[in-house]
Amino acid sequence: MAQRSYEFERYLNVRTAFGPSFAPDGKRLSFLTNITGVAEVWSVPFDPQQLTPAWPEQLTFRGERVAGAIYSPVADMLLVIGDLGGNESMQFFLLNADGSEWTALTDRLDVMHIFGGWSPDGTRIAYSSNARDPHYFDVYEHDIATGEVRRVLQQDGTNYTVGYSPDGQQILVTRRISNTRAQLLLVDLPTGQIRALTPDPTVGERGAEYSNAAWAADGQGLYVLSNRDRQFRALAYLDLATLELRYLMEVNWDAEHLALTTDGSFLALSTNEDGYSKLELFDVSQGWEQRQLLNGLGLPAGVIYDLCWSQDGVRLALSYTAPDDAMDIYVWDRLAGVITRATQSARGGIPRSAFVHPQLVRYPTFDGREIPAFLYLPQQAQQNIPVVINVHGGPEGQSRPLFDPVTQYFVSLGYAVLAPNVRGSVGYGYDYQSLDDVRLRMDSVADLRAAALWLRERSIAAADKIVVMGGSYGGFMVLSAITTYPDLWAAAVDIVGIANFVSFLENTGPYRRKLREAEYGSLEHDREFLEQISPIRSVDQITAPLFVVHGANDPRVPVGEAEQIVAALRERQVPVEYLRFEDEGHGLIKRSNRLIAYPAIARFLQQYLRLDQ
Repeated sequence: MAQRSYEFERYLNVRTAFGPSFAPDGKRLSFLTNITGVAEVWSVPFDPQQLTPAWPEQLTFRGERVAGAIYSPVADMLLVIGDLGGNESMQFFLLNADGSEWTALTDRLDVMHIFGGWSPDGTRIAYSSNARDPHYFDVYEHDIATGEVRRVLQQDGTNYTVGYSPDGQQILVTRRISNTRAQLLLVDLPTGQIRALTPDPTVGERGAEYSNAAWAADGQGLYVLSNRDRQFRALAYLDLATLELRYLMEVNWDAEHLALTTDGSFLALSTNEDGYSKLELFDVSQGWEQRQLLNGLGLPAGVIYDLCWSQDGVRLALSYTAPDDAMDIYVWDRLAGVITRATQSARGGIPRSAFVHPQLVRYPTFDGREIPAFLYLPQQAQQNIPVVINVHGGPEGQSRPLFDPVTQYFVSLGYAVLAPNVRGSVGYGYDYQSLDDVRLRMDSVADLRAAALWLRERSIAAADKIVVMGGSYGGFMVLSAITTYPDLWAAAVDIVGIANFVSFLENTGPYRRKLREAEYGSLEHDREFLEQISPIRSVDQITAPLFVVHGANDPRVPVGEAEQIVAALRERQVPVEYLRFEDEGHGLIKRSNRLIAYPAIARFLQQYLRLDQ
C-alpha cells in the first residue's frame, strides 16, 4: 500500500508539550504547548493514580511566544517569560497559578532579560540583562514584594545567572567567552564579593564548558557538566573549598542534562549517545561514592529536551520526543517506580505508523572522516528519488532523531531527507566541533558535497534532484554550497541564513557579536577572509533556484542578509522566491506563518525538480 501524504496543516497539527514545572505541593504541573498556534502556558492537575491524564487548562493568552514558565518554590504563582514578534527581548511576568492575575515585572521592551532562578524562599528572582549596555549582560536581583531591583554584578561581558545557593545568600553565574568557552563565578550577596570557581577561559588556547551546575546535598560542592581537559562533557564534582574539579563518570558521549533535587539527594543525568538520549537516575544522598542507580526508565529511542524535579524530590518530569511521536511531558514517580505520560499531544489525525524513523548512517568525506547523519526514507520507493539535505544551525548544533513535522511532510511527498552532522557539530567531541573554526569554515561545506556524492553513489538520490535546505547558520551552509559546488543542486532553501559575514557581524545583536567572532573570526583580524567566504561575493556562481524565508524582527541574523541575496539573484535573473514575515524573528514560530511558508516551499521544489513529470 502506497504511503499516504497529508496536507502540511495536518503535520502542524501534531502538537508539542514541553517546559514542565511543578507547583510547590507537586499536585499541579505547568507546561508550554503550541495548541493555539504559538507556545502558551497550560496547567494540569497531576495524580499518578489516574489512568488517563486530566484535562489541561490554558493560563496565558498572549498570542505571542512564551519561552518559559517556572513555579515559585513556595507559592502558587509562576514567573512567565515571553517576547513580541520573535524579537527575543524577553520580558518577565507574574502569573497566579489559576490564571486570574497577570503582572508585568519588566517594562523595557528593547532590553533582554534572561531568567536565572527563584530564591529558595520565593521572595526574589535573579536574572541577567543588557539594560546598562546592549553589548553586555549584568546580573540583577528583583524583590517580588517591593519591586526593588539591584545590580549585583556589573562587567563588560556576557554574564548569565545559573541560580541561588541553598541558603539564598549567593548567586552562581556563568561568564561566557564564546558559545563553547565559559567560566563559573560565585557572587556573595551580602558583601558583593565575586569569586572565580574555574580558570579564566581567556588564558590559554582551549578553555572549557561548564553547564547545569547544581549544589551537592552538603553544600560543599557543585555537580556540573564539563569538558575541561577532555573531549566530551561529563559529570564532575567541583569542590568549593579547593576548587578541584573531579570527574565522576567516564563516557565517550556528551552528558547534556543534569537535574538535582532541591535537597541534593537525587540526581538525574541524560547523555547524548549518537543523537539519542539515555537517562540515568541516582540516589546520591550519601555522596557520589555511595550512589545507587535507581532506574534507567527504558523509554523508546528518542530525545530528552529538559528535566525538572518536584520540590519534594519524589517526581521527575521530562519533555521527551521520538521521531514518530509528538513531544510530551512524562513524569517518573521515584517511590512507585513508574513513569506516566502527563500530557497527550495530538498527532493531527495522522496514524503513528505513517511517520518514518531515520537510519543512523555515516558517509565518507574528503579527508577520510566519517560524517554521522540521520537518513529518512519514504516507506515505498527508496532509490533514485528526490532528496533534501537539511542542515542544522549553530554551528554548535546537532541534528537529532526527534519529531519534525517538516521532515515527515517531505518524506510523505516522496523525498528522502538527510540530516547530516557535518564537522563543527556538537555531540562528537571537542576536536570534532572545532574542525570548522574560522579558517576551516569551508571544510564543513565540503562535507555537504560529500553527502550529495554519497547519496548519488548509493543510488538513493536522483542525481538531478538533490536539494539543500537549512536555517540560520544552516542557511549560510545552503548559500555557500550553491556558490561553491553549484552543479550539485537542483534547488535550495535558505531560512534566516547568513549571506555576508561582514554585514552579519556588523548588524547582529551587539551582545552576540563577540561570542560569534570567537567561532567565525573577527572583522578586526579576519575581515578579508570573511569577505572571501561570504556567499554574496560569489553570487554569480549560483544557478540553482533559491527559496528564501526571513523574519523582519530577527535580532540574530538581520533581515538584510536575505534582502542582499534576493536582490543579487533578481538582478541576475536567477529564479528566487522570497517570503518576509513582519511578525517573526529568528525562524518561524507562529503556526499561521509556517502554514504559508512550507507548502510554498514544497510547490517551489515540485516546480523546479519537475516532480510532476
